Order: sequence, then structure tokens, then C-alpha cells
Amino acid sequence: MRTLRIQDKSYLMLAAGATALLATSGAHAQVRKFDVSEQPAATGIPQFGKQAELQILAPQGAVQGQRVNAVRGAYTVEEGLARLLRGGDLTVVSNNGRTAVLGQSAALQRASTAAAPMIAAQAVAPAAAPQEQEAAAEVEAVVVTGFRASLQSAMNIKRRSSGVVDVIKAEDIADFPDANLAESIQRVPGVSIARDAGEGRQITVRGLGPQFTRVRINGVEGQSTASGTDSSGGANRNRAFDFNVFASELFNSITVRKTASAQTEEGSLGATVDLQTGRPFDYKGATLVVSAQEGYNDLSKSWDPRFAVLASNTWFDGKLGALVSVAYTERGLLEEGHGSGGWLNGTEVGGFSPASTFAQASSASVFTPRFPRYGRLTHEQKRLGLTGSFQMRPDDRTLIGLDVLYSDFKATREENWLEALSFARNASQGGRPEIIARDGVVNAKGDMVYGLFDDVDVESETRFDKLDTQYTQATFTAEHEFGDRFKLSGLAGFSKSDFDNPIQTTVILNRENADGFSYDYRENANLPSMTFGFDVTDPLAYNFGAARSEIRLRPQGVTNKIATAQLDGDYRLADGLNLKVGVNFKKYDFDSWAQARVNESVVPTLPAGVTLTSLTKLVSGFGKGLGATGIPTRWAAPDLDAFAKLYNIYSGAGLFELSGASNANARGNIRSVEEKDSAAYAQLDFQTERFAWPIRGDVGVRYVKTEQSSTGYQLVAGAAQQTTVKRDYDDILPALNLTAEVTPDVLLRFGAAKVMTRPNLGSLTPGGSLSTVGVFSVSSGNPNLKPIRATTYDLSAEWYFAKDGLLSVGLFYKDIDSYIQTSRISQPFSASGLPVSLLDGLGVSAGDTFLFSQPVNTQGGPLKGIEVSYQQPFSFLPGLLRHTGAILNATIVDSKIDYISARSPTGFVQNDLVGLSKNAFNATLYYEDEAFSARVSAAYRDKYLTAVPSGTSTNDIDGVRAITTIDASASYAVNKRLKLTFEGLNLTDAFNSQYTDSNRDSVYVYSHTGRQFNFGLRYAF
Repeated sequence: MRTLRIQDKSYLMLAAGATALLATSGAHAQVRKFDVSEQPAATGIPQFGKQAELQILAPQGAVQGQRVNAVRGAYTVEEGLARLLRGGDLTVVSNNGRTAVLGQSAALQRASTAAAPMIAAQAVAPAAAPQEQEAAAEVEAVVVTGFRASLQSAMNIKRRSSGVVDVIKAEDIADFPDANLAESIQRVPGVSIARDAGEGRQITVRGLGPQFTRVRINGVEGQSTASGTDSSGGANRNRAFDFNVFASELFNSITVRKTASAQTEEGSLGATVDLQTGRPFDYKGATLVVSAQEGYNDLSKSWDPRFAVLASNTWFDGKLGALVSVAYTERGLLEEGHGSGGWLNGTEVGGFSPASTFAQASSASVFTPRFPRYGRLTHEQKRLGLTGSFQMRPDDRTLIGLDVLYSDFKATREENWLEALSFARNASQGGRPEIIARDGVVNAKGDMVYGLFDDVDVESETRFDKLDTQYTQATFTAEHEFGDRFKLSGLAGFSKSDFDNPIQTTVILNRENADGFSYDYRENANLPSMTFGFDVTDPLAYNFGAARSEIRLRPQGVTNKIATAQLDGDYRLADGLNLKVGVNFKKYDFDSWAQARVNESVVPTLPAGVTLTSLTKLVSGFGKGLGATGIPTRWAAPDLDAFAKLYNIYSGAGLFELSGASNANARGNIRSVEEKDSAAYAQLDFQTERFAWPIRGDVGVRYVKTEQSSTGYQLVAGAAQQTTVKRDYDDILPALNLTAEVTPDVLLRFGAAKVMTRPNLGSLTPGGSLSTVGVFSVSSGNPNLKPIRATTYDLSAEWYFAKDGLLSVGLFYKDIDSYIQTSRISQPFSASGLPVSLLDGLGVSAGDTFLFSQPVNTQGGPLKGIEVSYQQPFSFLPGLLRHTGAILNATIVDSKIDYISARSPTGFVQNDLVGLSKNAFNATLYYEDEAFSARVSAAYRDKYLTAVPSGTSTNDIDGVRAITTIDASASYAVNKRLKLTFEGLNLTDAFNSQYTDSNRDSVYVYSHTGRQFNFGLRYAF
């Protein structure tokens, strides 16, 4: 912490009362009568100081443009001062009973190198004694910096809010507390994250998945979309927000609004998350900060750079400002592990060969993996972010701003798989009905944990994706105060997320009818040992050009555009009573495209003289850190560059011609949605002291109309025909937030609201898709889906028991009236009523079993939970321990939903809400002194469901197991400009562990990405 000593000559003195009694040391504890109206701070602070007989010092710049609250009634000086400043940007830095020093809340996180001019509320009647004036001049204003300052600033915002709000502030300029935005947000009570490639991608709030959370950047809703691995959801075609597109250095605050208000945009059942980039008026004068890091991953053994620059300045006495920032990151990592593809019972997909000598394998109560495999994924990522901000304050009543943001997230991902895919295939593809089960062991739950087989098709598969997400946004804001009562503000902005996957190529080599294949889960239920019956490192042991060899080409992309215009008016009806009204218009465009080869199973034969030796490469060094024995460390894999050169596979002609809507493997991802949302609201903000406790809050109602147009492809007489379905619906959404000040340090909050979330974009298509890769499936959309609606209630208590200390308990209940879920049924394609001609050229038959699915509206159910949060700096402890502190929070959530299930006698089965973790907690311990700062954080997320019933088989669920991640960071300030930094992420190398079936808990995915260490420095000019 840095200490500033206020100098006499820096004061600007304002006459504001008598100081003859200031020498009374207990003056601030006396109860006094106050009669101060709501007014500008420049006049209200001196008026209060006169009535309190208290000298008040405040930075001159902090007072300008600020207002203070009305204070009427009998209070102690401390209580009255707290009421005076509540909800504003001023806070009490120190108060010794004679002199109080105020500071700006937002500035507490940054140290200033020069004393700021001060306004003092002091005497004009008998002058204070010279020694008292000298003492006032020697008041020390302690300005906290770093991690503790970010906590302090965030707590001040939370305390002043009307609803349930949590805030995360940047520790310093261009220095967010975590390397990833999602990983920062998970420190908030009730928030958990899902990762992709070892990095936080999406968030869940209070048990509600990412599609239930709206994200705004600089006030404009954003829809950021990227691609992930298949096990983490693949390409995002829904309303979820992918946080991994952005570098955290671009932002200086995150606000999570858990309760609704009429003035907040609709669309959220979980939370509204506001991301704010830096602005020039956030900083004093010229600012230039540079940071650089070098990162190391212990699995990939890769060193990668990361840097950020922020430059800001203001001119004309702070009336004009501009800011630019740049952040760039590279990441190279490996992801290694095992996948089962799900588990099938012995009768599914045609069952095993009648020649099997281990008869149990064909039992309906015995389950085997769909396609057991080992895999390595090689990720290469580059992330560039740019922000620009312009602010102008032509006078004290007008503020104009322009914020722009650009992010470019480029990545490549190569996947190498060694797999036994015929376990998942039908008879028409030479699959399971040809496999002879020789021996096996079945555990008590019904999993065949060991198996020995003949006539197994083994494949070596390589897939390569080139990925690029470009996000662009601009926001123009303006506000003007018309006198002391009326303020008008407006916003216009747009955001665009353009996800492009121009190359998605898969090449498969196969070894047919291998004898002696085995897998064994007995020693490790998550990672089996496998033998393949041949030398998997020998390229000549595989075939290409025969049946079931494949070259897949599937380029695709998604574009989301949002245009927003908003106008808000705020009129002060009386002291403590404001009327807010506003209108909002938003146009949303979603456009998804895809292509595929006309016939992916038809591949050219090898030219004369060419063997697979020249078309393969060796995957080596596999299995580091997996903690298992009996797994191959090397295997031959297709070399995609060699295949591309040999066959010119990207020519788009001949065998490699691409098609769109006419292709069953692409048609389902060719769809679009246009949405127009028009809203108006009226809201009363109030604060009163007429009851036993002072009450403040807001009450209002929001009306919104949604106009929706969905386009997709349907088959008419065997041909793809574009179809558009239009509809509209409206909602009336009342909201109430109340905060009662039981004491200045104890707050009770209550909130109630009606909320809604619109259906996922991927569900609204009037068309459908057919897939013969992995799970044979037919998926249909539903453009007439109704939104998910709920009534929410919140009740919480907050005790600010010490400086920067907080203990809070919150209860929440959401009565989810309607829900959207996916109806799934497994049946032969011939039983569906669809034309068999759809299967022409796909290498499958009408008798093969397909999984048919469609989203439908169903009844919802209650969701209830509790959040407990504690944070405190341990400044009361002796010695070095006084520099320590802790942040702890825990969330317990419960919700049951009736899911459609064709396998249930009633047609329904009850289970947890998809995406809901019943228990979650976060813990951070930190140390921070003038030069050194360190902290360690742990985040736990309980298991949660991803599908009910399973999306791959007849199992009742798919899910993700519980995970605990531990991160650490440290910094050392060499001097006031140079700081050395260190970060350690995922220090325990926590695994991504997914499962299927609630009773058997069978492994689905088990993989890891290693530990990440970042070493760096920051320099402020």
C-alpha cells in the first residue's frame, strides 16, 4: 500500500459550519439531528459537515458532478455520513472524529503519485486551533492498490446496489485477476464454468446453463461463438457466450446481476453479465502500461508469448480523453486421454456375432463401450484483442462516449485417434454383428470391464480443423442532465461475431477384422489398457481405398449480428424518488452455413507405387501423465498434408466436390433466424426513511415483443426446399428490488421478478439433419418453441462487519413455468416414416437403428438454492499475517425436471436440471504488502448432467463428474513502475472426466491438458 500525505497548500477551503466543538474526541459517536436534502455534493457535503460539526476533506475532482443523498432524522455522525454518500462514487477513507477524509470509490484501486486538491468543509465561526489545522493537514489518506483494492472497489459497488450484484474489478491497469474471463467469473458465488482445451469457455449461474445468461459488452448484448471439441459441445450455434474468444487484459470490470429490474434487458433466467473495457476517464492524465509474459505447459512442453499494452490520456482539464489497448496471446497445448463413445447393451446395433463364445456380451443387461479409443488433440491458438475508447465532457452535465472492440481468435486443432469403431456400427457397415466376443468380465453394475474379441475393425483417424472467430463491436453513448431533476441518456451499438471453420478434414485408415483385440478397465475404470492384435505403428498394417475408409470435408461457419438502440429518461420526482422510463430495440441475425462431400465413403485408390508409408506419420510420446499402464505410446496416423497433396482434396471438384442443402450431412446446419425485440419499461427508484429501517430499491414493469423468423431446409418429394416460419409473442415482466438498512452495516435484500429466456437458436430451425458419423441420428428443429418463463424470488442478508469485510447469505427460488428439452427415441430408420431415399449413397440401410430427436416444450419445475459468501482482510492479526486475507463462497442448488423418456412406462423420468451442479465452492487465500502479493485459489464444481436421456445410447443420462481446480499467482513490485508476475494454472492437472448412466457411472471421456505456468513483468511509464 502506498501512503499519501496531504499538504496544506493543496487545500481549497469551503466555509461550512462551526468547528469550535471539533476537539471533542467523541463527537462522531454522538447522535445528532440532520436535515440535509438531496443535492450536489459540492453544497451537500459542507451542509452536512456544519450540522455534524465535522471537518470533511474531499478531492476536488471527485466532488464535481456528484450528488449526495438526503439525510433527515437522528443519527450518529458515522451513520449520517454513510447515508449521505450511499450509492455514489465517494467513500470515507478515514474519520478520526474531528476530520473525515473522502475518496473516490473507483479510484481506490489505483495509486496516485501526487496529492490531489482537496475541498474541506470547515469553520467560519471561531477558528480551529493552529495545532488542529496542522493535524488536519497531516491526515494520511491510505490508498490501497492491487488485489485488495480490486476487492474493496467491488464491495463498494455491491453494497450500493439495489439488487443482488457481484463485481470483479481489475487489480491494476490492464491487469485482470485471472488469465481468462470465465475463470475470473467463477470466483463469484453461484457461478461455475465449463472448459475447452484447458481454458474456461462458458458459465453456469445458480444451476442454469450458459444459454440462460445474457452477456453485454459496454452496454450492448454480445453473442460470441467459437468451436470446441466434440466432447465440449463443438461449434456454438446457440445463445451461449464463449468467453475464451477474449483476452482478459481488455477489460477492467465484470458485473454479474443476479436479480432482474425493469430497466435491465430481458432474456436471462440465470444472470446478466456486464463486461466493461477501459475508458480514458477511468485514469488520471497520461497513462501507458506494458505487460509481457511467457507461458509454459508441462504436457506440451511449449513456451508461448502473451503481451498487452494500454495507453490513455485526457486533455483540456479532463474534458476530453482517448484510450487504446492491445492484447495478444499464443497457446500451444496437448490434450490426451480416452473416450468410450458411450456404452451399449448387448442387444443394441444388432448385437454380437452368434459365433461369440462369451454369451454374456449379448445380454441386454451387459454394456460394452461404443468405440473405445485413445486420442491426442494438438491445439494451436492465437488471440488478438483491440479496444478503443473516446470520451468527451463538454460541461459538467454532459458525457459522450464511443467504445470499440475487436477480437480475433484463430486456432488449429489436430485430433489423432486410435479406435475400435465397429463396436458402434450396424450390420450394413460390417459392425458389431460381425464381432466375435471370445472372453470377458462383467462387474456388479453390468459393465463388461474386460473383453477379448475377434473380427474387430480398428481405425486410425486424423481430423484437422482451422478455426477463426472475429468479434467486432461499437457502442455510442450520450447522457445529459437537464437541470437538477431530469437526465436523458441514449445508446446505439452493434456487435458481430463471425465464426469460420473453412477446413474441417478427416481421413480414416482402417484395419478390418483384426483378431485378438482386447480392452481392460479392471485396473483403471477411466483409462483401459488395450491391445489391437497387430502392430499399430506399421503403416502397412492398415488399408485405404477399401470399404469404410473415409475422407470427410465439412467446412462450416456461424455469423451472429446484434444491433441495439436504447433511450432512457430519469426524472427526480422528489428527494429519494426517481421515475425512469425507456425504450429499447434490438435486431438479431443468426446465420449458419455448412458444406460436405457428396459421398464421404467413396475414396480413391492408392496410385501405383504409392503406399501408406508415405501418407502417414507417427504419433509418439502418448500417455504422459495419464497414470495408466498397457497403453500404446505410438501409432501410425494419416498425414493430412500428404493426402491433400496426393489427391488435391481441396479442389472442390470430382470426388471432392462439396454440396450444401442437397447433402444430408450438411443440410441441418444450414439455417438462419432473424429476431426483432422491442421493449419499453417504467421504473421507480426510491429511498425512504419513513419506516423502522431506511428502505431503498426499485419497482417497475417491462413489456417486450419478440418477432421471429426461422429458415431451414425440409425435404419435399425427396428434394431440399427452403422453408421459413414466422411468429411473434410478447411478455410483461414486472420486477421489484428492496434493500433495507437494518444498520449502516447490515443490509437485507429482497427481489421478485418475472423473467424469460428465448429458445436456443439451434432449436428453432424448421428443417433437420441426418448424420451417419458416430451416432446414426436424425435431428429436427421446432420453430414454434415457446420461451422458457419463470418467476424468481431472492432474499439475502449482508453484514459488512469490518473494513472490507463481508458475510452474506442469500436464498433464491425460481419457479420455472415452462422448459425446453429434447425428445429422443431409438428406432430403425424404416420405422420413422421418412423416405428411405434419404440414405442413398451413405452406406447404411433402412434397417439400421437411428437416434431421432426434436426439441419440445414441457413443464418446468422449481429451482431453489442458497449462497454463502465471506471475505475479509486479516489486518487485525500480528506481524506478516496482517497482510493476509480470505475469500470464501459456497452454493447449494437443487432442481428437478420431468424429462420425456420413451423408455419410461409413464413416458417421463425425473432428474436434475441439465447443467446444474448441486454443490460448488470457491476459496482464495491471499497475501499482499507494499511490494509482494500472492494468492492461491481453489474452485470446486459438483457433477452435472449434459443430456437426459443419453445422446448416444439407451443410457439414462450423460454427465460430467465433479472437478476441483487450483490456481496460484504472485507478483513483486521492484519499484513503483516495474512489477514481476507469476501465474500457475490447473496446478493439480485436473482431468476432464465425463460419464454415462446414473447407476453404472461408466466412463465417457477422460482427458487432461497439463499444468500452465506464466512468467512475466508489467511496466508503467
